[in-house]
Amino acid sequence: MTASVAELTSSVLAGSLGPAPSSFDVTSAFWLHHTTRLPGADVTYRNYYVLLRVGEVFGACSFESGELDPSYCADTSGLTLDDVLRSDAALPVKIAALDAYLAAVEPHHVSALAEEVVLPAGTPDVRARARDAAVAGLLEVAPGSKVALIGVVNPLVEAITARGGVCLPCDFNLRETASGLPVSRDMTAVVDAADAVVATGMTLSNGSFDVLLDRCRQQEKPLVVYAQTGSAVIRSFLGSGVTALSAEPFPFSQFSSRPSSLYRYHSRTDK
Repeated sequence: MTASVAELTSSVLAGSLGPAPSSFDVTSAFWLHHTTRLPGADVTYRNYYVLLRVGEVFGACSFESGELDPSYCADTSGLTLDDVLRSDAALPVKIAALDAYLAAVEPHHVSALAEEVVLPAGTPDVRARARDAAVAGLLEVAPGSKVALIGVVNPLVEAITARGGVCLPCDFNLRETASGLPVSRDMTAVVDAADAVVATGMTLSNGSFDVLLDRCRQQEKPLVVYAQTGSAVIRSFLGSGVTALSAEPFPFSQFSSRPSSLYRYHSRTDK
């Protein structure tokens, strides 16, 4: 069982999971600022991403405003993944490097464990709803059960309540959901009160994923993760605390109007 992100990183650096990370070069580094406001919505989502290209794949990690300067790009292109993982780079850069390594060793589109879901061509709201429906399809919500939602996406709030669940939302950047539910900032309190947990991959970038994982393991609670950030990293924890995963590698659905794929995974074991 992989205990933590730090342990996973150590295994990668030791060459235990595939070729040495020194054999993978970062050919491109991106700093992206992206905003979204869907028709009829009153919330503008502001997203920031680190992206590292290694061969045919991209490692991805979101981060908070002001956490990382665009100048990191010039300092990172041309390095090996070993260089980045051993450096004093900001956590989102290291998560992107770890994601790039694991995706390069096993791209989502060739994984025997992955169920490919093709999102249709269309407008941003059409594609966003298709993506969120694919994520919601991983949820097993018993009527009356409490579901912690770590990282609020309003269609998932709707999906939880439509299945008879009670949504307990938690997010650092929102005060309430579109339906008016108050949003907590205390992740552990929300998880402790829940019967099951749904979380975003951004828990990797803010360092809370290990805490979340340990909490769910200790309390034997199902944990479903939807991830653009660190989708290949989260995959490494299937059967080790993560119950199911919706993995969306770059280029993300919001950056195109054409069909694109995400990949759904279920736990390798019954743990």
